[in-house]
Amino acid sequence: MEGLRDCVATATMAPSLHNSQPWRFRIGPDTVEVRADRHRRLDVLDPTGRELLISVGAALFTLRLAIRAAGHDPGVKLFPAADDPDLVASVAVGPHLAATPAVEALAAAVAHRHTNRWPFARSVVPADALDHLIDAARREGATLHLASPVSRNAILGLSEMADRRLRTRGGYRAELARWTVPGSHRADGVPATAIGPWDALETMPIRDFGLLQPHLRRSSEVFEPYPTIVVLSTSGDAEPDWVDAGQALQRVLLTATWLNLATTPISQPVEIPTVRELLSDRDAGRWAQIVLRVGYGRPAAATPRRPVDDVLLR
Repeated sequence: MEGLRDCVATATMAPSLHNSQPWRFRIGPDTVEVRADRHRRLDVLDPTGRELLISVGAALFTLRLAIRAAGHDPGVKLFPAADDPDLVASVAVGPHLAATPAVEALAAAVAHRHTNRWPFARSVVPADALDHLIDAARREGATLHLASPVSRNAILGLSEMADRRLRTRGGYRAELARWTVPGSHRADGVPATAIGPWDALETMPIRDFGLLQPHLRRSSEVFEPYPTIVVLSTSGDAEPDWVDAGQALQRVLLTATWLNLATTPISQPVEIPTVRELLSDRDAGRWAQIVLRVGYGRPAAATPRRPVDDVLLR
């Protein structure tokens, strides 16, 4: 298929923890290998590689979407080689299949999806919009649960507690510096333009990427008092489930973008095992993978991406 390189370029626009972009690709005549780049795993925040595989799963979904938007049916095999654990997926270009309006809408949203760390409007997210997000997760085999007012407050409290615990971890600041300290023409990490303001009331658990950049002139703003919080869960908690969580996450994020909704992944509560356990429900077969804040907000800045040549394997 012509244009697979462009499809890979689209896939690199997927979200990842600290914008670490932990993926590599190999293009064949009619296939694309999606590989995990373990050298980009965050040792302190992600010792098991769970969030790395969620990020790779998000890139996998974006690649599938790009191939589908180009008029072909992608076939996916997860972990096709038992002796090659870094080979997360093999995506085959299937027969011609015209793109539907829904596919085109999601594909058009890829370039406009950005993590938004600014205050959201105090507007209620409509029920039909939330239904679209729930359906998006379901289509990828995951569950998206809307937090009630009581559980929302509990989740925010757990997130704040998790954030405090993370700050006490050895190596946390060094790892944060690795992905936030500005560099010349840097193509990864979180730039100053994407950090956002201080939360004046310190109630919104948004990771403080400005912690090591005291020279930044960051405003202090009041965030929405009653945010809409959703929890993305999977029915299992093994590596294929983490990849599926990433695919579901990206479909949810792109659906939200298409609906003009802003989103903020809140990963701190699922980075502390004991806190993540509280958000999960094993009896119901529900493992929490990511927490999302959803609402209406001002446009957010884009984050840089590595050139395609940097992520392609010969």
